[in-house]
Amino acid sequence: MSVKQTSAEKRHAQSEVRRLRNKAVKSRCHTSVKKFMAAVQQKDQALAQTTLRALQSEIDNAKRKGVIKANAAARKNSRMAKLYNVTFAAKVAAN
Repeated sequence: MSVKQTSAEKRHAQSEVRRLRNKAVKSRCHTSVKKFMAAVQQKDQALAQTTLRALQSEIDNAKRKGVIKANAAARKNSRMAKLYNVTFAAKVAAN
């Protein structure tokens, strides 16, 4: 005979699965931010551009999954793009 699972136990199990999934998505976003910031600090424009695209993709993916809110995603994308533009504007103007 098996013991019947209560609805509270089921909800707890479901929320734990969701928590771990959300944590993984956020972790990927944080890792992408670190890679982008490292590329910007090294002044590597090509690497920064590719990592910025990957970062924006991760942020949009997190937004689509509901891990972060739409305005937070837009704010993060905007700030990272602004950092890229400010950092590499002098190189573009000099060329």
